[in-house]
Amino acid sequence: MEMVLLTAAGVGGATVFGALIGFVFKKVSHRFSDIVLAFAAGVMLAAAVLGLILPSLEYGGEWGLLITVAGIFVGALCLNLIDKLVPHLHKLVGPDAETHHNANLSKVLLFVAAIAIHNLPEGIAAGVGFGSGDTAQALLIAGGIALQNIPEGMVIIGPMLAAGVSPGKTFVCAMLTGLVEVIGTLIGYFAVSVSTIVLPFALAFAGGTMLYVISDEMIPETHAHGSQRGATYALLVGFCVMLISDVLLG
Repeated sequence: MEMVLLTAAGVGGATVFGALIGFVFKKVSHRFSDIVLAFAAGVMLAAAVLGLILPSLEYGGEWGLLITVAGIFVGALCLNLIDKLVPHLHKLVGPDAETHHNANLSKVLLFVAAIAIHNLPEGIAAGVGFGSGDTAQALLIAGGIALQNIPEGMVIIGPMLAAGVSPGKTFVCAMLTGLVEVIGTLIGYFAVSVSTIVLPFALAFAGGTMLYVISDEMIPETHAHGSQRGATYALLVGFCVMLISDVLLG
């Protein structure tokens, strides 16, 4: 349980760490953030497949394939529904949001709420990984999610400051979005621990949410600023790093 709590804090703290970087470098170059985000996408892609989807097939037994496919689509559809109700990062603020000094407070609050809501399934994915009992895989999954949170934490600072939110309140909002991941991690862990029957579906559901985030959020963001080739190789490096780690820790 201590490992779960430490990991939950690390996953949530990664957003705060990214926010601190965002304060220091208020105008982080798109090329740098795209490469970091693409690397994280590669790590998350491998984590989703190796750490969540394949174990779901294994634990599902006779109905493993059906349960896994259903879980993947239900996870993706849930995030798709959330995305329609509360659009995420680039869909809310756009690439030039930093220049809109007259952005109103309600838009900023919606912006923060969107990040928080999208962080919850990621936290649940990390918690479900621990619920499977494979600590090494769970740590790799959580590491991939934490990597993704760093650039996300970086890019939320500029728009909020540009909207007139004080640095103190901006930092508190960043901390709250990270706290949501901590809560999600604990929810995922306890949900699977209480009922191992739901483990195969929960693993596939978490894998589906991660695949959705990678395809709908991360890859389009890394290809939006002319860094396609560098981002593609960064994704491949991230995937291979995760693959190598999985084999060595196997």
